[in-house]
Amino acid sequence: MQAKASPVEAFPPGREVLYVIDASSTREDGVLPLQVASRRRKANGEWQTLMSCPIPGGRPDNLPDPSDRRILALLSGATNGYGYGYGPYSWWAPRTAVPSLYAVSAAMQDTLIPLLCRTGRLRLRVPQANEPSGWRRLQSSPPVETVEVQWDDGPAWELHLEVERTPVTASYVIAGALRRDQEQLRLADPILLLPSGFVFHNGRCGRLEHFGAFAWIVQLRRRGPITVRPNQADAFLEALLRLPGLPRLTLPEELRFQEVAGAPTPRLIIRAPSRGRAGGRLSGEVSFDYNGTDIGAGDRNRGVFRLQDRLFILRDPAAEQEKISRLHEIGFRPRNGRSADHDGDGPALELAPARLPRAVRELVREGWHVEAQGRVYRHPGNLRIEVASGIDWFELQGGVEFGDVTAPLPAVLAAVRRGESLVLLGDGTYGVLPEAWLAKYGPLAGLGMPENGGLRFARNQIGVLDALLAAQPEATWDETFARARDELRRFSGVAPADPPSGFVGMLRGYQREGLGWLQFLRQFGFGGCLADDMGLGKTVQVLALLASRCGRGSRPSLVVVPKSVVFNWKEEAARFTPDLRVLDHTGLGRGSPGERIGESDVVLTTYGTLLRDVAEFTGIEFDYIVLDESQAIKNAGTHTAKAVRLLRGAHRLALSGTPVENHLGELWSLFEFLNPGMLGAAPALRLCGIGGRTPSADTREFLGRALRAFILRRTKEQVLRELPPKHEQTLYCELEERQRQVYDELREHYRRTLLHRVEREGVNRTLFVVLEALLRLRQAACHPGLIDRSRKDEPSAKLDVLLPRLTEVIEEGHKALVFSQFTTLLGIVRDRLDRGGVSYEYLDGRTRNRAARVRRFEEDADCQLFLVSLKAGGLGLNLTAADYVFLLDPWWNPAAEAQAIDRTHRIGQTRPVFAYRLIARDTVEEKVLALQQTKRELADAILTTDNSLIRALRREDLEVLLS
Repeated sequence: MQAKASPVEAFPPGREVLYVIDASSTREDGVLPLQVASRRRKANGEWQTLMSCPIPGGRPDNLPDPSDRRILALLSGATNGYGYGYGPYSWWAPRTAVPSLYAVSAAMQDTLIPLLCRTGRLRLRVPQANEPSGWRRLQSSPPVETVEVQWDDGPAWELHLEVERTPVTASYVIAGALRRDQEQLRLADPILLLPSGFVFHNGRCGRLEHFGAFAWIVQLRRRGPITVRPNQADAFLEALLRLPGLPRLTLPEELRFQEVAGAPTPRLIIRAPSRGRAGGRLSGEVSFDYNGTDIGAGDRNRGVFRLQDRLFILRDPAAEQEKISRLHEIGFRPRNGRSADHDGDGPALELAPARLPRAVRELVREGWHVEAQGRVYRHPGNLRIEVASGIDWFELQGGVEFGDVTAPLPAVLAAVRRGESLVLLGDGTYGVLPEAWLAKYGPLAGLGMPENGGLRFARNQIGVLDALLAAQPEATWDETFARARDELRRFSGVAPADPPSGFVGMLRGYQREGLGWLQFLRQFGFGGCLADDMGLGKTVQVLALLASRCGRGSRPSLVVVPKSVVFNWKEEAARFTPDLRVLDHTGLGRGSPGERIGESDVVLTTYGTLLRDVAEFTGIEFDYIVLDESQAIKNAGTHTAKAVRLLRGAHRLALSGTPVENHLGELWSLFEFLNPGMLGAAPALRLCGIGGRTPSADTREFLGRALRAFILRRTKEQVLRELPPKHEQTLYCELEERQRQVYDELREHYRRTLLHRVEREGVNRTLFVVLEALLRLRQAACHPGLIDRSRKDEPSAKLDVLLPRLTEVIEEGHKALVFSQFTTLLGIVRDRLDRGGVSYEYLDGRTRNRAARVRRFEEDADCQLFLVSLKAGGLGLNLTAADYVFLLDPWWNPAAEAQAIDRTHRIGQTRPVFAYRLIARDTVEEKVLALQQTKRELADAILTTDNSLIRALRREDLEVLLS
C-alpha cells in the first residue's frame, strides 16, 4: 500500500520570519553565518522577543510570503561550515524542521543579501560586551533585538587608499576610505564589510567595490593607518602595485606614476621529461615579457612598475589567455589533463616530442621567444642579397637578420638545401626558417652551388637567377649582371633571320623568327627547346640552321630521332637543304659512327642506335646535338636520358610539341641535357616546387619567367591563320548482343576477383593486375578478336561504325588515316579491307621501308587509306594528303591524341580536317571519358604513356569503371 503524504501544517497567523546576521561572526574566507528566526505578535499588538523558529512541518512551502520561499530554497544548499558537526541544524531543532543556522558562501551572498534586505526583515546583530563570540553565541543564546537593515540602491562604494606625507617626520601614512559621488566613510565606520562586496552601515546595506584588495580593508580596520618611512616609499609603492588587487589611490605628487596598457611578448621554455615521468613528454613553462620584465603566466601581479620612469605597465589578461589557448591548438596539453594544474608560475603543460619541430616553427613565426631543450630559437628578419659577376658566373652574397645576429646567406641556404628548418647562429642560438620563408628562398638554395662563401650560378642560369631575383625586392646587383639580364630580356625582340644561300624554298615569317631565335641561343651559348605545335615545320627551321653552319670549318652535327621519322628527316633535308651531307647511321650495316663522320655535315641516328653505340658517340665532339621528339628523355633516370647527357657538343637543341606530358619534373631532364646545371641538381626540384604534378601558381610563374628565353612555343592558331579548320567529333558505338555478352562476362569476372583483391592488398600491390584488367576491358570494347583470336571474324560495334564511313570517304575521293594502339585490331580491319578489295597502306613497328609506304599514300590517288599504329606513326609523319582521321580507341593523353590528328592538320594541308573518336557505349571507355571532367588525374593514371599515376586509383574508382 502507498503511504499517505503528511498534510502541510499551516504557518501560524500573527507570526513572521526574520533573518539575522551576526556582525562579529563572519570568517576571513567570507563565509557568512545566517540565522533564520521568528517572532510572534502579542495581544497588545507588540512583537515578542526574537526567538529561534523552526518552520512547522519542516517544509518552507507553507510560508505565505514568496520571498521567504525563494530565500529558503536558496539556503537549502548552505551548510554549517563552522566545525561543530551539527550540519545545518541547531541542537535544539527537531530533525524534521527547516534548519535554523546556515553558512552562506561568498558566491551565494551576491544573490541572497539583496533578497534578504528587500524583505524588510533582515536584522544585523552588533556584539555586546561579555557575550560569547561568533557562531557559538548564536547557538548558545536566544536571539535578541537587533538593527533592522534596508537595501541601498545607490552606486557602489569604492575602496580608496590615501597616502599623505606628515610634515614633521616626512613619513607617509596610508589610510583607507570608502567613497561614492560626494559621500565618504572611514573604514572604521561600517558595522560590517564583506569580501563578497557589501557594506553594512547606518541600517543600510549597499554594494562595495574593493578591486580585489579586501585584505587592505581587513588590515586597516584591525590595525589602523600604516606608516612608511621616506626611504621605503618607492619600495612600498612597487610592492603595492604588484599585488593582484589595487584600490583607488590618492598619492602625493612625488609618488605619482603613469599607468599604461602593456602588450605581452610570450615566452616558452620547453624542458626534457624529468626522470620517472611516464610517456617521456616534454614540459612547457609559459611567461610573458612586458618591457623587459618577465612575468609567469600563473603570477597574480597586475603589471610591471618601472620605478625610474614612474611608469606602471598593466598586464593584458585577454591577450595572455589567447596565447595560452594557442599552445593548446598546437598540441600542448595540461599535465594529467587538469587545466588548472600549475607548475611554478605558469600552467603545467606537456607536449609530445614528435610535435616539437612544428610547435617551435609556428611559435617563433608568431613572435614567441622559445627555448627548447637548452636552445634559443629566433625568427628571421630582413634578408640582404648582393649579386657579383665573374668571368662566366654570378655569385650571391648576403645575410639574414635574426634579431641582433646576422647569419651568412650561404649558411642559411645550405641548411635549406639539406632540408633543415634551423640554422646555427654565431651566438649559439638557432634561427628558424618558416615554411613561407623556405618557399620564397628555397629556389635560391636549390639552384645555386656553394662556392667561396657565396652561392654561385653558371652563366646559362641567368634566366633562372633573373626569375628568382624578380621576387626579391631586397636584392642588389653589379653593372655586369644588370647588362647581362637586360640582354636576355631583349630576346623577345630577336630579329628574324634568313636561311643560307643553299636553302631551297622560302621560310614563313614565324619560321624566320624561329631561325633568328636559334641563332640567338648560339650567340649566348645556350641550349633551347623549339616547342612549336605539330605541323609548323620544326624540322625545316633546324635544317636551315644546320645548313648555315656548313663551310665554316665547324664539326658535324648529330640529330637523334625516333625510328619512325628517319626517312622524314632524310626527305626534308634532300628537299630543302640538298647541299647538306646527311649520314644515315641506322640499321644493321651502319658501321662505326666515326668511320664516315668526316664526310658528313649531319649524322642522323635513332634513340635505340644511340644507346647501342653510346660509347663511340661520346668520343666525338659535335657542333650541334639535336633531339627530335625530345619527350623521349622526359624520365631522367632512363638509359636514354643518361646517354644523351654524355654526348659532347658545342650547342644543344631539343624539338618537341609536348615538352611536358605529365608533370613539370620532366623539365629538369630536358634542361639537364640542354643546359646542364641550369635547374640545379635533381633534388632541387623539391625545393623549387617543380617536381609536383600540380604546381602552384607561383611555381608556374617562376618557370615561365626563368625559361622564357629557352623555350619557343607557337601554336597553329597563332601563326597559321590560313590553315583550314579542324573538326573533332565523338562517335558512340552500341555493342551488339554477342559482343555485349563477352564484355559483360569479362567485366563481372574482374568485379568478383579484382575489387576484393584491391580492397585487401591495396592498388599499389595489385598495380599490374589492375592494368591488365583495364587493358582487357578496353580490348573487349573494341573487338572480341582482341580477347580471343579465334573470334576475329565476328562482328563488332566499332567495325560496324567504321567500315561504312571508310567506304563513304573513298567514294567521295577523300583520304583517311586510321589509328589504333592495338595492332591486332588494325589486322582485323586489314582483313575486312582485303575482302572488299580496298587499296590501303599499313605501318606499325615492324614495317620496313616506311618512307615508301608514306610516299605511296601521299602520291598514289588509288591508295586512300592508311592504317597506322600509334606507337609507330603517332609522331613525325607528314600525311597531309589525308583529311579524315579515325581514332579506333581513345588516347587518354590529350597530347598524344593531338599528335596523331596533326599528322594531317599541318603545313601543306589545304582542306578542312575531320577527326572522329570511336567510343563503345556503356563500357570502360565511356566511363573514363566522363571521369576526365572531374577526375582528370584518374584518367591520366589509367592510360597515360607511362601509367605513372595509376596509384591515384582507389577501390571506389575501380568500382565505377567496372560498373
